[in-house]
Amino acid sequence: MFQKILIANRGEIAVRVIRTCREMKIPTVAVYSEADRTALHVRMAEEAVCIGAAPPAESYLHIDRILEAARQVGAEAIHPGYGFLSENPAFAKACRTARVKFIGPSPESMVLMSSKTRAREAMEQAGVPIVPGTTHALRNEAETRALARQVGFPVMLKAVAGGGGKGMRLVRSEEELPSALEQAQSEARGAFGSSDVYIEKAIVSPRHVEVQILADEHGHVIHLGERECSLQRRHQKVVEETPSPLVDRHPEVREKITAAAVRVARAAGYWNAGTVEFLMDSDANYYFLEMNTRLQVEHPVTELVTGIDLVREQILIAAGEKLRYEQSDVSNQGSAIECRIYAEDPDSDFFPSPGRITALERPAGPGIRIDSGAYSGWTVPIEYDPLIAKLAAWAPTRDEAIARLQGALAEYHIAGIKTTLGFFRELLNDPGFCAGDIDTGFIGRWFENRKLRGDGQPVGSDQTKRPADEETVAILAAGLHFRRLAARQQVKSAQNGSAWKVLGKRNMLR
Repeated sequence: MFQKILIANRGEIAVRVIRTCREMKIPTVAVYSEADRTALHVRMAEEAVCIGAAPPAESYLHIDRILEAARQVGAEAIHPGYGFLSENPAFAKACRTARVKFIGPSPESMVLMSSKTRAREAMEQAGVPIVPGTTHALRNEAETRALARQVGFPVMLKAVAGGGGKGMRLVRSEEELPSALEQAQSEARGAFGSSDVYIEKAIVSPRHVEVQILADEHGHVIHLGERECSLQRRHQKVVEETPSPLVDRHPEVREKITAAAVRVARAAGYWNAGTVEFLMDSDANYYFLEMNTRLQVEHPVTELVTGIDLVREQILIAAGEKLRYEQSDVSNQGSAIECRIYAEDPDSDFFPSPGRITALERPAGPGIRIDSGAYSGWTVPIEYDPLIAKLAAWAPTRDEAIARLQGALAEYHIAGIKTTLGFFRELLNDPGFCAGDIDTGFIGRWFENRKLRGDGQPVGSDQTKRPADEETVAILAAGLHFRRLAARQQVKSAQNGSAWKVLGKRNMLR
């Protein structure tokens, strides 16, 4: 087993990895930028190394500096988390060259799956259904126009090297095509260094369903069930759950889609944790979308229903061990739902809301889990993704899980910055969500319907009555302090009394 692991990431995922490493008695090394000197992951790790200035290109995306930090501290392995370099084949290859174990798949698997067109071609050959479209990058506008007519409008333009909704455009008609193509190529070039895009048939009101897989370096592959991630804004997930309400209505599909995910992993020669993503239509027909060659943000819901620590399994697989589970050992119990808590203002089109957290109250109770890198007094930096926490709830049924999550959201309070807590308090009470009648356009329609109803209360507001600033907290603390002083004076005045009276009064002060 590894004697020291460096975590090439920040925020809540770095904290998450540190916690599993602690359980495994493996010392950890945090890396941080100058903007993250006071971050929670820096405080929790046994060692910490500054790797550069705040911009990601000068720190968390700088391969040489991360590998140099690993060399300095003698780390034998690197966990990339998600985002940043987690799906960068060059980083995985550089780790191999430096003889530092990359806790993830091989560079070769990453190269195959990082190209959406090559991945689609490989999946088609493996017999996995794909969305109708191209398996090559579009060469020019004329070819794009001809292919769009052949596929049939509406179509989606997508970046070949894309992810996270970057370089993606919905095209409803031929008139929209030229500007959409230019915009998609420009955004893809800026986000991924490549302007290559391809075309897919746009599935009307699709559901986004993904399957979690685990695979070792000895050819053993299993799945841990599916997750539904249809609640999205700007093509980014904000609420995830398992099992999928749609798949629950079509249980015969579950065996097919999970078997397809295992075939995808085998076709890619994949090992470690990974996620195979599918689009599903209202009739539960499914189509391969892409494979994420890393741990997913939403992995906690799978951990809650399976009891399997995915980070632990990642580390064991990277250490060369065989999977500890057969497919028959995996038992998915109950339902789990997760909300991504962002430092964003829902009333300003989810504009980032960096700044200092002046007060923080977290919920608790049966089945409640919080993954977070935030604390009271910490300043959320503007340079990085505004995700500050993930709140998840588990219960025996979906209705019970929703009720628990609603209760936890009512208890959760963050002051000093805008967050999405108020947005989730309303969204999770929506009858459509509670019934499981959702798709990737649900949130957009939800906001439009809200405007039509003329709801007066801002969606991002915190309607709970709690201390909202440091001055209130200071007043309460001062009151408690003077109360304690008065109580101590009473104890002193009783010194001439019996010992048991004095002791009793002291005990009351504790």
